[in-house]
Amino acid sequence: MPKQAVIERIYVWDKFIRLHHWLIAILIPVNGWLLTGGDDVHRWTGYLLAALVSARIVWGFIGHGAALFSQFFPTPQRVLHYLCHYRNPHSPLPSGHNPLGASMALLMLSLIFALAITGWLMGTDAYWGEDWLQNLHSNIFNILIICATIHVSMVILHSLHLRINLPRAMLTGYKNRTNASRRLETKAELKR
Repeated sequence: MPKQAVIERIYVWDKFIRLHHWLIAILIPVNGWLLTGGDDVHRWTGYLLAALVSARIVWGFIGHGAALFSQFFPTPQRVLHYLCHYRNPHSPLPSGHNPLGASMALLMLSLIFALAITGWLMGTDAYWGEDWLQNLHSNIFNILIICATIHVSMVILHSLHLRINLPRAMLTGYKNRTNASRRLETKAELKR
């Protein structure tokens, strides 16, 4: 496939979103695989992750552009439209998350929050030493890792398909629009 010329560089991800994304991407595997469950550092890292998710929820209402939930919340209509028109080079693509990416992002945020809640509960008198809760906590982590693996895989595939370096966009905040990816910010997106 020939390399496409860059038509335009657009600002998509603000500093908060980028910092939030990379902190979570680093802290989840560190907390799950490198730190000992139940120790103070593991627990406080879990609290930090819960605070990051809470801050992201707030930012989803008061932020701007692609960070707003109203801009990317995956309604059934948006998902169906995206799936039906994905291969059409003239159909619109959102500048931020597509509906499937948004679904995964919201699922992973929910799983992180569930990890924090179950981790906190394991330290309370009422649930101390409960095997079912420890198993639930571990299973949520495993599901989160599966979701993160799918997320990274789809980012790579989507980057190749659209000829846009999505990981770089999450580092710099900017996406390059090319002939193959110019389907951004159209009337259909503005109607949402």
